[in-house]
Amino acid sequence: MSTTLFVTGTDTGVGKTRIACALLRRARQRGLRACGYKPVASGCARTAQGLRNEDALALLAESAPGLDYAQVNPIALEEPIAPHIAAARSGVRIDPLFLSRQHAQLAQRYERVVVEGAGGWRVPLDADSGFDDWVAANRFPVVLVVGLRLGCINHALLSAESILRRTTLAGWVANVLPPEQPYWRENVDTLRARLPAPLWGVVPMHADADTAAAALAGAPW
Repeated sequence: MSTTLFVTGTDTGVGKTRIACALLRRARQRGLRACGYKPVASGCARTAQGLRNEDALALLAESAPGLDYAQVNPIALEEPIAPHIAAARSGVRIDPLFLSRQHAQLAQRYERVVVEGAGGWRVPLDADSGFDDWVAANRFPVVLVVGLRLGCINHALLSAESILRRTTLAGWVANVLPPEQPYWRENVDTLRARLPAPLWGVVPMHADADTAAAALAGAPW
């Protein structure tokens, strides 16, 4: 039976890909067939093989063998802007049902699927819906990546409140970002007391893949 987890963040650039890759590595270390899924990626580079996104490539590298790039990232958009704007400018329609079908194919083959969103929790996919709607429709549990920087407490509490209105908040991860805040540990303590979900781990600044995976050793997923 396959289990899927959706990785979102308090903002863009808070380390969703690092945490998603760490979760994949933990799953594979436990002998599980796991794969990443980046349904929509903006900010893709042109290559001889087509558009490629750095985050999606990282997920592919941490996935069990047997996948090609398009299975991990079916919608690749060149401009590094909000996905719904990049899609409109490229003449691409982001169809949530298509994203779900692509996910279903992965879930048939892999025991664990780690889905990484784009930006924060409520990033739009088109004029009418966003990632939050898609995740809620699929009933994916969510892990919230909190980038430890100024403003993270407010962003984390607001994100958690919104997530819980739509689906399950399975846990959260504290990711230490540069420049290191002098009181980031106090921020973690505050969030641990206020967030209605367990802390899965604190990932050190500049952590490599093995260090990040080890930091999530207590994650129940």
